[in-house]
Amino acid sequence: MTKLFRQTPELLLGFDTETTGLDVNTDRAISYGFCAYRFGELIWSEHVFVLPDRPIAPAAAKVHGLDMDSIAAKAPAHQVLSVEAGVLYATRVLQDYHERGAYIVGSNVVRFDLEMLRRTAMSTLETPLQDDSFDISLLRVIDVREHDLAMEPSRVERPRRGLEHLCRHYGVTPGGHDALADAVASVEVLQAQVLTNNRGQAALALATEPSSFFASWGETLTRVAKRTSPQ
Repeated sequence: MTKLFRQTPELLLGFDTETTGLDVNTDRAISYGFCAYRFGELIWSEHVFVLPDRPIAPAAAKVHGLDMDSIAAKAPAHQVLSVEAGVLYATRVLQDYHERGAYIVGSNVVRFDLEMLRRTAMSTLETPLQDDSFDISLLRVIDVREHDLAMEPSRVERPRRGLEHLCRHYGVTPGGHDALADAVASVEVLQAQVLTNNRGQAALALATEPSSFFASWGETLTRVAKRTSPQ
């Protein structure tokens, strides 16, 4: 059972995908959205696109608005990768942040986004992403849907827990089926959930030593002091 989070982990990586369809066995990701939060602040984000090796289902295209031409047109403002290169890129990001101690945050992220990534890796790269170099099953994951069910188990009071409904419930701007915006929305929903669990009091779980914490914020505090000092 998912535990209740009363503290926000120091480092979070929001993760979301848009896809050719809903079958994790056969469909592909056509965009990956990542956003890293440290101490509750956005520190990095990336939105990469993938030209799939199979058609985009009309129902999926109606939801996210992407087709082959619009994906190709994302370059050069964004990376547009092959299916294999997209898997390698997403895996490197996940592995890098996992090694830094991050929690991966998303909505239905284990059953859908990560499972589709794993199965695509199996079919295109012949790796299950479960070996000595990287084991996807060891990722620290917070699924905001599952967390919400731990907070309020009643499906009568709260029958729908999709990301859009969670955003509406917690007053978060929805991502609108854009991978990066949905990744951001997932992290913001988690932060709102932690506030709810703490009855409105923010809490942060620090893995960093206090001296390192203050050093990492020294430059930020200097800039704030300059902006707020009398002219």
